[in-house]
Amino acid sequence: MTKKEAASVKYSGAAFRGTSAPATPVRPNASTWKAMLISLVSWGIALGALGFAVYLWQTQPVAAAQQQAPATPRPTATPRPEWSDPVAVDLPAMPAAVESEALQRAVEARTVIPNRPRTTTVLYVVDRGDAIFSIADSFNVKPETILWANYDLLNDNPDFLEIGMELNIPPVDGVYYQWAEGDTLESVAEQFDAKAEDILEFTANDIDLANPVIDTGQWVMIPGGEREFRQWLIPTINRGNAGVSSLALGPGACTGSYTGPVGSGAFRWPSSNHTISGNDYWSGHLAIDLGAVPGDPIYASDAGVVVFSGWANGGYGYTVVVDHGNGYQTLYAHMSGVNLPCGAGVGAGSVVGSAGSTGNSTGTHLHFEVRLYGGFINPWFVLPPP
Repeated sequence: MTKKEAASVKYSGAAFRGTSAPATPVRPNASTWKAMLISLVSWGIALGALGFAVYLWQTQPVAAAQQQAPATPRPTATPRPEWSDPVAVDLPAMPAAVESEALQRAVEARTVIPNRPRTTTVLYVVDRGDAIFSIADSFNVKPETILWANYDLLNDNPDFLEIGMELNIPPVDGVYYQWAEGDTLESVAEQFDAKAEDILEFTANDIDLANPVIDTGQWVMIPGGEREFRQWLIPTINRGNAGVSSLALGPGACTGSYTGPVGSGAFRWPSSNHTISGNDYWSGHLAIDLGAVPGDPIYASDAGVVVFSGWANGGYGYTVVVDHGNGYQTLYAHMSGVNLPCGAGVGAGSVVGSAGSTGNSTGTHLHFEVRLYGGFINPWFVLPPP
């Protein structure tokens, strides 16, 4: 040991023993630094190993759980369930049905207002140019339904129609009837060839089903009902015995016996207009109404003899009747005037009068009838095509 080292040891030992020593600091040498560095590295490695061990200890249960748990499948679109019949379920037994005393009425399934059928009778004011046929067509009912509903005004005669007249327009085809004293559902149904239950169940009649009493004077609709017409007509007048009563038929009635031309049976149009302007031929109107302009000439449809000429009662106005001598007669009514007197012979196409709107008429037209042996036939059967 050198002296320097010995002194250093001696100093260190003195300091250890608590003896005072000079305050000169000791400077560590390279060996000391190396030892300190190794010590620090050792501590770092130890702490790192400890931390790694703790990490492994904490993550080991999680890894084990992940290994044991099944893998989560990827979500897929849920398929739509297939339809299957419902599972039958036993329901509690229902109590036995109890017979009801309630009255039932058929339900009207159509509820949309535009398609709902009309159930009430309405009033219609007759306007210029109206006819029973055209009015009936506009309300989707038959002409006879309107005649039957207005007997007090028209007396079953469509030529009694007047401008301003207020008509009852029933909602359905049948008879609009005012209940009379002593009437019953059964008697009225039989009278009009209808069914009592149809009268009872028609909604607009407002009959109490539990107590079906109908007051005298009450108006009821008889759906599907019908009756005979009372015809208001100029009777067939034979040229050989034309002595008819002017009191009954009007001033135009002829009173003598006549001879003259005989028709060929080939009819021509009595006016230049070949279209219907009012009523067509039907059971309540045994003629056709042809459109016309006031003053238009009216022609004889075939050759013959005039057996009525002038004003006619019953709503016809100025009228001419021609007897064709072969069983046929033709009648021309509502004219503004007549051109030929009683007994005049005419040929096919001769002018018998002028178009007008006299008598019971709502507009200018020609009322044209064809009769055969006293009966009425449809003029469309004998006239040429329009």
